[in-house]
Amino acid sequence: MLKSFLFWAALPAVAQLIPAGMPVPKTALPPVVFLNGYQTYCGSAQFSDTFGKFDQFLQASGRVTLFFDNCTIPGKPPIESLGQSFGAFLAALKYTDGTPVSQVDVVAHSMGGLIVRAYLAGMRTDGTFSPPANPGIRKAVFIGTPHFGTYAASIFGSDAQTQEMSLGSTFNFALATWNQGIDDLRGVDALSLSGNGGALTNNGQPDSDGVSSLTSASIGFAAPNRTRILPYCHISFSALQAIAGALAVLACPPGAPAIATAINATDSNVLAVQSFLNGTADWQTIGQSPAQNPVASTQAGVLVRAKSSDDQFVSIVAAKQGTASLTVPAGNSAAYSEFVPAGTATTAVNAISASSNLPAGFTTAITLKPGPYIAAVIPAAALVTPRAVAPGTFVSIYGTGFPATVDAVKVLVNGAAIQVLYASATQINAVLPTSVSGLVTLTVSSSAGQHTVNVLTQPAVPAIFTADGVAASALNAVTGAVVTSSSPLHGGDYVSLFLTGLGATSLSGGLQYANIQPVVTVAGQPCALQFAGLSPQFPGVDQINCQIPTGLGANSAAPVIVTSNGRSSNTATLFLQ
Repeated sequence: MLKSFLFWAALPAVAQLIPAGMPVPKTALPPVVFLNGYQTYCGSAQFSDTFGKFDQFLQASGRVTLFFDNCTIPGKPPIESLGQSFGAFLAALKYTDGTPVSQVDVVAHSMGGLIVRAYLAGMRTDGTFSPPANPGIRKAVFIGTPHFGTYAASIFGSDAQTQEMSLGSTFNFALATWNQGIDDLRGVDALSLSGNGGALTNNGQPDSDGVSSLTSASIGFAAPNRTRILPYCHISFSALQAIAGALAVLACPPGAPAIATAINATDSNVLAVQSFLNGTADWQTIGQSPAQNPVASTQAGVLVRAKSSDDQFVSIVAAKQGTASLTVPAGNSAAYSEFVPAGTATTAVNAISASSNLPAGFTTAITLKPGPYIAAVIPAAALVTPRAVAPGTFVSIYGTGFPATVDAVKVLVNGAAIQVLYASATQINAVLPTSVSGLVTLTVSSSAGQHTVNVLTQPAVPAIFTADGVAASALNAVTGAVVTSSSPLHGGDYVSLFLTGLGATSLSGGLQYANIQPVVTVAGQPCALQFAGLSPQFPGVDQINCQIPTGLGANSAAPVIVTSNGRSSNTATLFLQ
């Protein structure tokens, strides 16, 4: 018995790598789940094959490590199926005390990043999406992920996974446009590490890690200033040689380090991952930003599909971005280029064209279509991120090709018509039904055609109306005076704040109260809630009555924020004296 006790006592307090199915020790920060990329041979895949000593280095900072090995899912299923398996993996995690693991950080290499994104979007093999209500991911690091495909996919294999990772695949396009034509990663705090240590070049400058190009590996499509470029290759030269043989030297030079493999604690990839996961700012100075890189600062990627006026995808005969011809792969469904000059130019597919702006350093997914085109569906009060709206929200639908009169346009949610309150050629205002939940379809229809997009709804997504983009639309709840710099509030006053996105309501005492009661802060202090729900004065608008805290002193523009169901509103200001 004593010998056994001494054996366990000699082990580290936190295990380096928790085996699959075993309970997870609780630590100060969430456990870190690693996901490997595409595996040509699954016979003996191990954590260290892809990630080296990452588990050991994270252990030194008190982190618990887990491994989602896609090789454990037999038959090389489509990435959508792997995303569902990853969701089941997360749902099954338990701490040693038996409680569920509600939040993790993830570090994903190559295709592993696509698995994470497919999970966040709830992507299904039938082309539908059923995103998890609470993804449970706090931070994510994508390492060498080909978010928009890789030329090397066909070299790796010819199964469902490599087909989806091919340049110009419809999988890449669908994942990039699943929610209102974008993918903002559900607002997960994310970082991309992309490599430029490969042998491939653009105007004499290295432009990839040998597999994933700089424009494909960047997450600039979801979040600015969250991509760092490191002088690494996608995988080790020996591993690449085992797959590509003599062609390996065309992708990466012999001896170049692998971007996801941790060898030394002082390596750039190790320091960047640790800094980002642990909440320090060091990662911001490791490697290059895209703006500092000669290729990423001037070049952009583009992925284009075209639709008819009645919203059907069309076969592509020819496509251009500016004067550059785009590649159309087999199937003629999408067109792409990994490198075109960044900036504004005409994107053209067949006879359909539109002016588009391609920011430098990442790939933009574009849908071209005549007739009505929906670009965004957001709370009419303000743009809040990540992109979602609540049931009953007063929304503005932005786009092009809309009829300029209310009578000439229809808006349908899940196929049912809703009332249109305002219409112009580029904007439509309407109020969403209170019964919607999850991912819904929203259609704008007119005599010129129709367009349907997916819209993610959440129980509450508050957004405060403002008079000028800053000053909150508010009244003194007692006097009815509009709150302005010349008619400010004082400590102890009651304010009526106007917003949208508090979600579903229930009738009580003649008023519609929000089912989820929000929290309001003014200058960081709680504003004691008196009422939160539908405004009795303005249809489709929510109202909050609360008491301004005392002791704030003279504050000509105090910030006010509404939080509900874990979502915070835009920051507006209230004039105080």
